[in-house]
Amino acid sequence: MKNVVAVLIMLISIVGPSGVIAAVGYSGVRALGRNPQAAPKILISMILAFIFAESIAIIGLLIVYNLFGS
Repeated sequence: MKNVVAVLIMLISIVGPSGVIAAVGYSGVRALGRNPQAAPKILISMILAFIFAESIAIIGLLIVYNLFGS
């Protein structure tokens, strides 16, 4: 049972940030299609969103490792 819980928590901590990255990428491409002159501003905001999403994933995986690691 402990392994199933660990796998579910790992799955949630990986799928959540992956969805955020997909949504940010989709929105960034749509924004660049509408206004190509705003590319530097859009790029910076996309990079920041990717960094935050990945940091959430890493923190989630570290918590799972600390809780269930032997």
